[in-house]
Amino acid sequence: MAETIYDVAIVGSGPAGYTAAIRAGQLGLKVALIEKESKLGGTCLHVGCIPTKALLFSAEIFDHIKDAKDYGIEVPTGAKPNWGAVQERKDKIIAKHAKGLEFLMKKNKVTVVNGWGRLTGPASGGVHTVEVDSNGQKQPVKAKNLLLAFGSVARMLPGLKPDDRILTNIEILSLKDIPKSMVIIGSGAVGVEFASIYKSFGTRDVTIIEMLPRIVPVEDEDVSKELARVYRKRGITAHVNAPVDKVERTKDGVNVTFTADGKQQVLEAEKCLIAVGRAPRTQDVGLEKVPGIKVERGFVMTDEYMRTGVPGIYAIGDIVGGYPQLAHAGGMEGIVAVTQIAGKKVEPIRKHLIPGATYCHPEIGSVGLTEAQAREKGHQVKVGKFPFTANSRASIVGQHEGFIKIVADAKYGEVLGVHIIGPLATELIHEAVAGMQLETTAEELMQTIHAHPTLSEAMLDAAGAVYGMPINT
Repeated sequence: MAETIYDVAIVGSGPAGYTAAIRAGQLGLKVALIEKESKLGGTCLHVGCIPTKALLFSAEIFDHIKDAKDYGIEVPTGAKPNWGAVQERKDKIIAKHAKGLEFLMKKNKVTVVNGWGRLTGPASGGVHTVEVDSNGQKQPVKAKNLLLAFGSVARMLPGLKPDDRILTNIEILSLKDIPKSMVIIGSGAVGVEFASIYKSFGTRDVTIIEMLPRIVPVEDEDVSKELARVYRKRGITAHVNAPVDKVERTKDGVNVTFTADGKQQVLEAEKCLIAVGRAPRTQDVGLEKVPGIKVERGFVMTDEYMRTGVPGIYAIGDIVGGYPQLAHAGGMEGIVAVTQIAGKKVEPIRKHLIPGATYCHPEIGSVGLTEAQAREKGHQVKVGKFPFTANSRASIVGQHEGFIKIVADAKYGEVLGVHIIGPLATELIHEAVAGMQLETTAEELMQTIHAHPTLSEAMLDAAGAVYGMPINT
């Protein structure tokens, strides 16, 4: 029987891998998708984006119910969370979408191979081989092209291992009870999202410790200031410029020792979440066996079409150096790679147009340059900023915190960056992404009719504010 040689073999079934597999199938390629776990979807679906956002939505509903009187609704007995039901709902959402991925693989004629995939060496006769190890049983998968989508793992502080008190994104998603206190080390998306979830559900003391000068440090400085202000109002404490010295288990919880304002401090809490970023999962995958694949600090380096230095080998998702570790970035990287393989025309990945989305309360959405970055690059800038307090739909939905900020080129008006903190920021940001993809100007945004009353109107007013002409302030 003839040996199967696939057009493309994809190693890893997270958002980067499964998106690539679906598009490759749509393009008529013969596809193998190699996955070490029993279910498809990777970190994002099972212990990342999807379960976290499910918990965040339940937390948001609970916050609305607690404020029911403000909406003219009586809740006679008072509201309280059913944590077991919250977790059950989260798990049902995961199961539904995992099953959906199985269906999509069959629909697009993708062959799923279960096991740990390792590269075996350079191509032979234009064919690459991946050795797939499933519980000690090894089989070769051969393909003309490879897509490496190994994913990432949570970084830990030196000397620590996750357990029932020192948590990563995995353990914190399945806590049996809502803790009374929590210290969160790191204030990126993971840190501020879980701070929001557990504060909403009743954790009394939530403290964020960040070693950099501000929380959500990749965002525009005004966004960081606003989130810090809102979190103080919500009772979430944040220490910045505060390196952590040590984390120790105690009889009943965890002690976290850190330095802030030149003084060493100790916080005791029931739980400690380590949220200091993610490391590429590039150990024990055979990269060293293929000369020409460039690896820096564990990341695989590619060009803007996701090509490595070896013909026929591409890398996508969280393992790629210089690209944000975001599910939607990985998905589009996969589409670009397999479209190349299929011989179709495709635009390269434009890093500055990859939106960021953080689902804390209030939400954050951003794309392009921050104001500081624009000035550092030598742009003469104009800034328009419009607060949600002046937006009628924000009043209707009872979420007044935050603003939309547009950073534009002063001479031509081209939009260089948009930064949103407030209600549905993660949805609103896509108008800016689409506009910037088409090199829009703030004036063009200002002349675009927006429906009333909507949160999106705040974008119209922010564009007007670039020229000192917002309607509603």
